[in-house]
Amino acid sequence: MGHTPTILAKLEDYLGENNLTLAQFAEHSGVHQRTLNNWIAKHRPVAIHQLDRITWAMGLPEGFFYELYIDNYIIERSPDWRRIEPLLFRCAELDKLDAIQLVVGHIMDNLLYSPKLFDAAEKLFAQGQHNAALLLYEGIAEGEKYQHSERLAVCQYRLFTIQVGNNQIRNLKAATRFEPFVERLNEIDQLDALKDLANVYRSLREWDKLDATARKMRAKAEIQYSLKHQQKKREWEEAEERLSRPMFVYITYADLLCASVCEAQGDYQQALQFTYAYADLDWVIETDENTQYWVSLYQHWAEGNTFVNKLHSGDTSVLPNYVEYITATSITDENENEKLSKLLNVVIAANRYTIDIDNILSKFEKDIDSFTQLPTSTDMYNQQVLPNYFAYFGYELAYYYLYKRMYSDGFKYLKSATLKAIRLNNETYFINCMGLFEHFKAYAMDEIKLEFSNIIEKVWLNNVKKNDTTDRRD
Repeated sequence: MGHTPTILAKLEDYLGENNLTLAQFAEHSGVHQRTLNNWIAKHRPVAIHQLDRITWAMGLPEGFFYELYIDNYIIERSPDWRRIEPLLFRCAELDKLDAIQLVVGHIMDNLLYSPKLFDAAEKLFAQGQHNAALLLYEGIAEGEKYQHSERLAVCQYRLFTIQVGNNQIRNLKAATRFEPFVERLNEIDQLDALKDLANVYRSLREWDKLDATARKMRAKAEIQYSLKHQQKKREWEEAEERLSRPMFVYITYADLLCASVCEAQGDYQQALQFTYAYADLDWVIETDENTQYWVSLYQHWAEGNTFVNKLHSGDTSVLPNYVEYITATSITDENENEKLSKLLNVVIAANRYTIDIDNILSKFEKDIDSFTQLPTSTDMYNQQVLPNYFAYFGYELAYYYLYKRMYSDGFKYLKSATLKAIRLNNETYFINCMGLFEHFKAYAMDEIKLEFSNIIEKVWLNNVKKNDTTDRRD
């Protein structure tokens, strides 16, 4: 079956319908007539920027001919990277993901293109074109799945970073898929990879996995920090540029994560020991401004978490000091959402030990009302850990008000927590919210009952659709 230059056929039809010569079209489009002649007579493909001009001159939408271009000049010919790379970037700009997938699927039959495709994926990733980069990384990962390469590990890291979002079931799958590839990364890159993986496990409340990941990060960070101060300074300056934070921070963050594991498991004394560990940073050698910033930040966190662990262990006498700490530090906190996690600790203690905190909640009323929008930051902590605090905080606050028979406020916060749990696809929080609603359902107004009934039905129908089961209603 012969080659049919479909784009050329459309161009010839356009010229005939508009009574234009090739010279006139060349002047109108800005594409040299000689280029057009070579394209028509010798079937030499035009560059993608020239095709864009031709498309514009014909009054057609941007990227109109891309699929045909791929069929005619990439799939039916030997792939030429000089044509492929600019095409991929233009497809990314126009969000033509199907076209990108078509190209990647074709050229990855030849693994020689893998390095070039990887470089293009890295550029797209750096530009924030994550949907396009995802397709390239997936193509490389599939093509190199039997290779034991660092490039494959980086692809898996990027896929993990891109795929992690608001859906916790999907997040667990992404983390499980990525975890075996961490050890294949560059030893420096492993630190950020473990940090990001730990934050996902923390948001999922996978405490055993979080503990193992944090301890692994600490061990690796200690080795790298020791080597840093034994080897040439210039080499380590270049290595540290790859990290998102100073190297010693990965050691202290591991201690903080281990403390959070102990706290979640009710071992507050051990949590305090880890907290004291990341508060004592006399061993840190660096003295630059950035180091001092992180040292003071961890000491600040340690002060607050010392109050928290004492409070949760039953020492309610520290509550006034903790509230004073929240008030004093809120002024200097760069991340307003950190106040949410601090207030959450207060409400948890109030529910656990039946403490009246009405005056505290009144003091922070404006802050509590502002905790409505989920964070939009791409940082893995803000993206993964804080959204769960929003749902958790709403549930605990609802629990507090409902047991105090303040039903209007209780159901308001319970509804908010339920909707956030649904958005996060967090089954644990959703079940807790539904259990709390059922327990106090008799005290809900008919309007509230209807709202919750509609929420439950929506979740059910979405689950029916997701699992392809039948809705048998008339």
